[in-house]
Amino acid sequence: MSALTVAYALLFYAATAILVLGVLARCWRYARTPQPLKIPIPPAPTTRGGVALRMLLEVTLFRQLFRSSKWTWLFGWMFHVALLLVLLRHLRYFTEPVWFWVDLVQPFGLYAAFAMLAGLAGLWARRLLVDRVRYISSPSDHLMLALLVAIAASGLAMKYLVHTDVVALKAFFLGLMVFDWRPLPADPALLVHLALVATLMIVFPVSKLLHAPGVFFSPSLNQVDDARERRHAAGWSAKIVHVNRARGG
Repeated sequence: MSALTVAYALLFYAATAILVLGVLARCWRYARTPQPLKIPIPPAPTTRGGVALRMLLEVTLFRQLFRSSKWTWLFGWMFHVALLLVLLRHLRYFTEPVWFWVDLVQPFGLYAAFAMLAGLAGLWARRLLVDRVRYISSPSDHLMLALLVAIAASGLAMKYLVHTDVVALKAFFLGLMVFDWRPLPADPALLVHLALVATLMIVFPVSKLLHAPGVFFSPSLNQVDDARERRHAAGWSAKIVHVNRARGG
């Protein structure tokens, strides 16, 4: 077993643990954060079913973003849909035999990589060319975009410029899943691509990219607009009321 294979195997074990545990810890923190006020963005649904439909439209179509900025919506939606197709295409490296619908998505996932780059280019141009967006952009915003661009570009380079042994690559990842390590191809483009992906996995729980699960915990989107019908009390405020009553206050 080569030192390269061992290093990348350990890297992906660590990256996966950090990604999963980090996201779960953040979601737990979000779930425990009090929501002292009713602040749904109007027009807001008045039933839980309406909230579920609203969240579905927000997650799939980015409805609020569409209303605020059509260009940002276009590039953002293009990037996210393309990223989803690319991720689905990569499932072929983790399944044996490959599921039939993963086979069906292969050509779409390949061309989606170009759409992913186009979406990222538009979002990055927005941060550089729009004054009010450039003013609030931090170095980490540009670094995240650069990381995503590098991942997409290195992936396309392996497809069109420097081909790698995908059979050996699949054997490596299938082996990782059952703790039966197989040799990893030593192609430079592949090693760069995998290192960038592992870096993204590690920084994801502490970056702004965490808006992916965070949107489900946004009180402006997940609250029912029933402030006139029901009293809203956060958990911590209810405890204070209970303590005051127990003290005779």
